[in-house]
Amino acid sequence: MRPGDNARPVAARGCRFVKVDVLIIGAGAAGLMCAIAAGQRGRRVLVVDHANKIGKKILMSGGGRCNFTNTGATPANYLSANPHFAKSALARYTPWDFIALVEKHRIAYHEKELGQLFCDDSSKQIVRMLLDECAASGATVEANCGVQRVRKTPEGFAVHTARGEVHAESLVVASGGLSIPSMGASGFGYELARQFGHALLPTRAGLVPLTLSGKHQEHYQDLAGVALPAVEARVGKQGFRAGLLFTHRGISGPAILQISSYWQPGDDLRIDLLPDRDAGAHLVEQRTARPLAELKTVLGDALPKRLAQRLCEQWFDNRPMRQYRDAELNQIGVQLNAWPITASGTEGYRTAEVTLGGVDTDGLSSSTMQSKRVPGLYFIGEVVDVTGWLGGYNFQWAWASGQAAGQAV
Repeated sequence: MRPGDNARPVAARGCRFVKVDVLIIGAGAAGLMCAIAAGQRGRRVLVVDHANKIGKKILMSGGGRCNFTNTGATPANYLSANPHFAKSALARYTPWDFIALVEKHRIAYHEKELGQLFCDDSSKQIVRMLLDECAASGATVEANCGVQRVRKTPEGFAVHTARGEVHAESLVVASGGLSIPSMGASGFGYELARQFGHALLPTRAGLVPLTLSGKHQEHYQDLAGVALPAVEARVGKQGFRAGLLFTHRGISGPAILQISSYWQPGDDLRIDLLPDRDAGAHLVEQRTARPLAELKTVLGDALPKRLAQRLCEQWFDNRPMRQYRDAELNQIGVQLNAWPITASGTEGYRTAEVTLGGVDTDGLSSSTMQSKRVPGLYFIGEVVDVTGWLGGYNFQWAWASGQAAGQAV
């Protein structure tokens, strides 16, 4: 492992253990948590990662402060073809269990909003904490050690790595999804799942900005940088209230990232631009209070002025308020409370925070994360078809699924 500024090495260079009890592929959040739990049980554990630095996604998360959990995490905050699968692991390792670990290492943290917990200082502290816990439990962590081949043996698994062959009784796949390939993401875990006969659900980018095209983009493209602090984005019965940001290619911001996991091409996407009020009733009141003010001026007091002007240029006939009838103002209000935006796609894995889909949970034990097809094989974290909302939920799944496997390997 090359020591970066995020942590010190916890093992000598090279795959020292030709034979181990547990080999974990992937030194991210789930893999390191699994290593800690297994090491604490006295298992000989080796974690390998092809990247040159441990915990890259942890380091970049939360703007460098790591939104390491959410105190409100429940199974309802996760998407999966089997919504019940995550219940067992999440119930047995809660946000409060991870908070206790953070406090044990005296890492200062704060709640930003909606139960989201961040480090006061740096995400480097979380990586250091995990590596220190690995060292204390006897687990070895190696960076710059990619995996080339895996085969089943009578005793377990033979894994050919960049530093030689490792034999292990148990093999844990914690290699993540396809999100942010610049951080080293790959489809390796999915390929390994296929190799051992596991079904995969279609993967797609989640928690990702949406793109617009054609006339839909032309209407908004020069609004890039305009932000609304609170909207409600809705697809079907699912809605999220948070901020929205116009970009050069489309729309982003927390509300859009959240709804992107539920949106698919062709879905009807609606944005409540004024979620705190009945927009029609507000406009009728404003007509009485400000009859000479133009509509764009009134809207500009409730919305960013550039957006208000664009709405009036493209969709509403801008006139003094006194010239509008009740029905007209109410109809404008209906549109403002359910503004249609036709997205053409997403920014893709390049900027996606997570990958939806993955290893079908029907092939895994919900209590141990072990394969039902291949004894001794485990899948944890993002590679599995369990995807959380924005705001620390995916880290909590990583900790919980890693702990579940670590208690069983």
